[in-house]
Amino acid sequence: MANQPITDVIFDFCGVLLDWQTRSCLGGRFPDDVVNRICEDSDPCGFFHYEDRMDAGEDFADIYPDVVREQGEDIAEIFRYYIEHYDDALPRTLPGMVELLADLKAHGYGVWGLTNWSHETFHFAFEKFPRLAELLDGTVVSGVEKLHKPNADIYELALSRFGLNAAQCVFFDDTAKNVAGANEVGIHGLLFENALAARESLAALGVRL
Repeated sequence: MANQPITDVIFDFCGVLLDWQTRSCLGGRFPDDVVNRICEDSDPCGFFHYEDRMDAGEDFADIYPDVVREQGEDIAEIFRYYIEHYDDALPRTLPGMVELLADLKAHGYGVWGLTNWSHETFHFAFEKFPRLAELLDGTVVSGVEKLHKPNADIYELALSRFGLNAAQCVFFDDTAKNVAGANEVGIHGLLFENALAARESLAALGVRL
């Protein structure tokens, strides 16, 4: 594997290409104590759990009754607002990442997207940041495919659809289990920290920018 030259780089979206902040969507629109509770790492209001179900392919309309039953009407309506205004949870592209994609393309590398994201909200990413749509050669979205990282089938689908050789690909994700999933199918999975560290990791694999 190590002897094959890298030809393509695959990127996760939230936490890699995009800054994703639930608080950016809800802050100032709902009481601070409620927003703080929703955004706790322990996920007491289930926002990240319900969103993960959407990422796996479930529709909001099917999940919403569960939110009402499990969290109550008030939290459920905040969750509805969050999904309807999802673009507000995407304040910016992460520093240096648009430039990294552009440099990779300029040097002849393929650049691709592979994201756990709902089919109902993914459109916000390219609408708000059209440069990403221009730079990426293609993107696999879990909610569209009803497949989900870190399961092997979504990586294998991306490789097949894009015509890629796993041993010649690098995949960046900010979640360790998703990196492990990539490694298990033969892709060079790397845990994302920032754009500079990504460039250094690519250079160590022989990528020249």
